[in-house]
Amino acid sequence: MKRKVTKAVFPVAGLGTRFLPATKSIPKEIMTLVDKPLIQYAIDEARAAGIKEFIFVTSRGKGALEDYFDHAPELESSLRKKGKKDLLSTLKNTNMESGAIAYVRQYKALGLGHAVGCAHRLIGNEPFAVILPDDVIAADTPCLQQMTEAHAETGGCMVAAMEVPPEKASAYGVLDVREDMGSMVSVNGMVEKPAKEEAPSNLAVIGRYILTPDVLKNLNKMKKGAGGEIQLTDAIAKEIQAGRDVYGYRFRGQRFDCGSKAGYLQATVAFGLARAELKDEFGSYLDEMLSMRQAAE
Repeated sequence: MKRKVTKAVFPVAGLGTRFLPATKSIPKEIMTLVDKPLIQYAIDEARAAGIKEFIFVTSRGKGALEDYFDHAPELESSLRKKGKKDLLSTLKNTNMESGAIAYVRQYKALGLGHAVGCAHRLIGNEPFAVILPDDVIAADTPCLQQMTEAHAETGGCMVAAMEVPPEKASAYGVLDVREDMGSMVSVNGMVEKPAKEEAPSNLAVIGRYILTPDVLKNLNKMKKGAGGEIQLTDAIAKEIQAGRDVYGYRFRGQRFDCGSKAGYLQATVAFGLARAELKDEFGSYLDEMLSMRQAAE
């Protein structure tokens, strides 16, 4: 019997140096797209997929992230007195019930694999998801929900995958495809950040994973890989070598790399235009800016 995926790990220990000076005082994960922090998009996606337990791998200076999920009695009381029911409802989605959320410290920045491994005592012997909040995905059906529905049929390990131009493959973990079944591919191997001419395909792994507890055992034995870090893709590749199933899942949706400034700005525009109360005014402004730019050229 395949077990449901009810736990998710959120690696949020990074310093966010690409967004300095903003990240000097606030964690990158609570920077906002329109009016929601990046981490809220990740939490909403996890909830839609049936996740019940949320494990954050943090580091020093992430106190504001922990406070974000706490209740705010004074603010809630003020909104209640003013009859602002819509804002109260919005605020309710940011709260976490006692016991639903846990925090684990990663004391050394040794890579994504090491961060996930820090959560092993809280995961135990069951499948679990990993969500990277930097990767924000706009989709009619949330990406992790798509994956958990597919995983219920396949079991094994599953990674979200998308096609990238060959010249960008070196920025990702890339799949060596055994069999292409459309939305799903079975995998022979995974290569972390290959050179352009060495990439086995153009299917890149992005920040959504469903993993078996065997991956945690692999991580405990791992040595440093690409970039001098403990790579999660290496631990997943060990599962393939052991003859266990690993799948890539071509999700339906658009991924934005909010770990980069350009990706963050692109996401801001896309999510802003998707909001009914903003699209007309914001869209008109963008049209004017484009017209001015074309006229200047």
